[in-house]
Amino acid sequence: MFLTCNQTVTKELVSWMRGHESSVFSISVHASGRYAITTSSDTAQLWDLDTFQRKRKLNIRQSVGIQKVFFLPLSNTILSCFKDNSIFAWECDTLFCKYQLPAPPESSSIIYKVFAVTRDGRILAAGGKSNHLHLWCLEATQLFRIIQMPTKVRAIRHLEFLPDSFDAGSNQVLGVLSQDGIMRFINVQTCKLLFEIGSLDEGISTSVISPHGRYIASIMENGSLNIYSVQALTQEINKPPPPLVKVIEDLPKNKLNASDVKMMVPSGRIQRPTKSRDSKIQTRILKQDLTGTFENKENELSDGLNKKRLQILLKGYGEYPTKYRMFIWRALLQLPENHTAFSSLIDKGIHEAFINLQKQYPIKSRKLLRVLQRTLSALAHWSAIFSDTPYLPLLAFPFVKLFQNNQLICFEVVATLIINWCQHWFEYFPNPPINILSIIENILAFHDKELLQHFIAHDITSQLYAWPLLETVFSEVLTREEWLKLFDNVFSNHPSFLLMTVVAYNICSRAPLLNCTLKDDFEYFFHHRNNLDINVVIREVYHLMETTPAHIHPDNVLDVFVALTKGQYPIFNQYPKFIVDYQTQERERIRKDELDYLRERQAVEDMHAEVDQQRIKDEAWYQKQELLRKAEETRREMLLQEEEKMMQQRKRLAAVKRELKIKELYLQDAARRRFLKLQQDQREMELQRLDDEIERKNLTRHQEAIAKEIKEDADAYRRKVDLEEHMFHKLIETGQTQSRKTQKIIEENLAKAEQACLNTDWQIQNLHRQKCNDLQRNEGYREVANLLRKNRRKESEVLNAMMEEEAKKWKEAEEKGFHLRSEKKASALSDESRKWFLQQEMSAALEHAENPCNKAEVLQLQNERVTLSSLPRTSELNDISDMDSSTQISLNRKTREWDSMEQNLIKKVRNLRQRLTEQARERCRTPHLLAT
Repeated sequence: MFLTCNQTVTKELVSWMRGHESSVFSISVHASGRYAITTSSDTAQLWDLDTFQRKRKLNIRQSVGIQKVFFLPLSNTILSCFKDNSIFAWECDTLFCKYQLPAPPESSSIIYKVFAVTRDGRILAAGGKSNHLHLWCLEATQLFRIIQMPTKVRAIRHLEFLPDSFDAGSNQVLGVLSQDGIMRFINVQTCKLLFEIGSLDEGISTSVISPHGRYIASIMENGSLNIYSVQALTQEINKPPPPLVKVIEDLPKNKLNASDVKMMVPSGRIQRPTKSRDSKIQTRILKQDLTGTFENKENELSDGLNKKRLQILLKGYGEYPTKYRMFIWRALLQLPENHTAFSSLIDKGIHEAFINLQKQYPIKSRKLLRVLQRTLSALAHWSAIFSDTPYLPLLAFPFVKLFQNNQLICFEVVATLIINWCQHWFEYFPNPPINILSIIENILAFHDKELLQHFIAHDITSQLYAWPLLETVFSEVLTREEWLKLFDNVFSNHPSFLLMTVVAYNICSRAPLLNCTLKDDFEYFFHHRNNLDINVVIREVYHLMETTPAHIHPDNVLDVFVALTKGQYPIFNQYPKFIVDYQTQERERIRKDELDYLRERQAVEDMHAEVDQQRIKDEAWYQKQELLRKAEETRREMLLQEEEKMMQQRKRLAAVKRELKIKELYLQDAARRRFLKLQQDQREMELQRLDDEIERKNLTRHQEAIAKEIKEDADAYRRKVDLEEHMFHKLIETGQTQSRKTQKIIEENLAKAEQACLNTDWQIQNLHRQKCNDLQRNEGYREVANLLRKNRRKESEVLNAMMEEEAKKWKEAEEKGFHLRSEKKASALSDESRKWFLQQEMSAALEHAENPCNKAEVLQLQNERVTLSSLPRTSELNDISDMDSSTQISLNRKTREWDSMEQNLIKKVRNLRQRLTEQARERCRTPHLLAT
């Protein structure tokens, strides 16, 4: 939705203002002309008219809704009124809430719809769907007065204070436009009704007062625009009282007129043409009283009309003026306008016989349908027979359509028609009025026997050629203008005029009727419009009224016109009461039977609904069980998948272990090959040295013994090397054993850590799935928890078994260590024994060296030396780590002594011995370095 701003002079478009999503129903402009507030049902927006930009927007909940938002006159305050009766005052510049009006009292249940503020911005008037007005003092923020409007007022549509140039903005007169289309002006201080504008016939749709309070412009419900002069309306208020001489002229009449004037002044009906008519009535009555001439009371009507004169006017023009027709009808029918009695009938609500009226009589206009429904219900509440009269909607519909804006007049016109023009219609109820139809047939027989014989010949009774016209009061066969012209004459004559109209309609249509031979054609003729001049029919009616003999004239049967009584409506009991009571009882019985049937059907439907609901619950339970079963299967599949994943992870772990084992074996094999290669290289070097020695031995023949000794030394060296290699291999095996143990522990710890990671990952995934599942899956969780506990129990058992195996291995290692220490001690004892033997032998050799011996002894000594050199030494037998330093020093010293003795004995090979001694020393240093 958008708003447009146009220049009033040039009518050019100035700007567009967009922002509302629903239609705007209120625009308020600040006194300075700078700001404007536009209001829709869901929001209110504040605009800057200099820039045409929106400054603020008020958004509220849809359940509350906005009634109106506007500026207070001559102030900088915005008043916002909501549908929950809350009213807030805001500062325009800062939009700060200045105050809130308290809630209205609960005793006055009114929902505010319309508002008005005095020009000084001190008093706020609020009204709604009630006859109460609330007056708020905005300075004290409190409700200071509640004004009750007349009982005719049921809802207030518009409020507006009447400006006055001499009250300094504190307006005292408030205009109140109510639902009946009348705008009443009251004094808010004295609570008196000053004057009214509008009427029930010409209701006001909306009204506005000029800024200076001189004129009132009103748009009427019929679309016309009326402008009232406030000065002329208020002139009667300040009018001096009538002179007392008028009261003295004729006491009875003057008393009556004086009371009439006093009754009309409070009601305020002095501003419309009624005032002029009242003055004419008063003047006319005084003139008649002075002359002393009276006319017949039967011809005198209300509002100064005369029935004889109206009849003369009607005969001269054929119809009443359209502008004054409703006024003349009301005068002819002498309607009492009993507002209280009619309101009591309306308050009883829609009669049960007409609740489903739209099904039997579908009407496009919903307003017309509601008025027809209310009118028929009021008639049914007035007299019980009308609730069972099938043709009553057809009878009342043309009047309802004509008086749809004034339901009171509509009801009273129909009621007057039934009392006077429908006399004796209900004596043969529920059958058509045979007596009335017989009168019509007698009149037709007298005036047109040929037409009646034609009806009789084709079995057409009065129920076909007369009753359709009566029950619809000619609304089906006449146009609107023809029907109005006809009832101008009907209401202006005796009630028998309507019966004569039926006869006249048949006589004027005799030519097409004589040509009809089928019953369907007759039925169609009397239910549809025909090519007939209504003026001819009306002239024929007047002719029949004058030429019909007295013995068959309806005047002898029908009574003269009787108006409705004022205050309360008369009792209508002109019908066979026992038949109506019987039908009422039967209808009540049928209604009770229907209610019983409906209750039983409702009980059966409730039972079916309960069965369906139980079936739905059972199906839902089965579906839930199926879902649970599927969820259980899904969880089992998930567990199987998890177990399969664990098995695959274990397989991968075993494969990794196998790869590590293979790598370990490969490393061990590579080390072994490197060791064998090293050993092979050493053997090759040894062979090379042996070859060198052999070559040196070939150089001299004298070195055979020395070569033999060298060979023996080489053998000893080879044994020593083998021993050293054995010890080195043992050392490598010990290191490999320790490395394997360490690697095993690392693999176990790695397996445990990986298992722990797998368990942790699995638990995290399981927890994540548990969070995604709902609370109905606890059973699956219990199964998962049981499996976890079993898994942990098995893992604990495996760990315990591994720990037990580890303890056994450590125990076995301790036993082997103890055994190794025992072997070392035994080897040390063996070394000590050999050491003691060598010392003994060395001392014997020294003693023998001091005493020279023969060559045989020398040779024996050499053999013993060779034997001594061939024995394994202490450093070759034991681990170097078990030999102490003192033993090594002693052994070296004795070796040097033995070498010196050997040099003395074998002088020829001194140089060679020296080289051998140096080699021996090198051999002694080599195991020491290896041990270190």
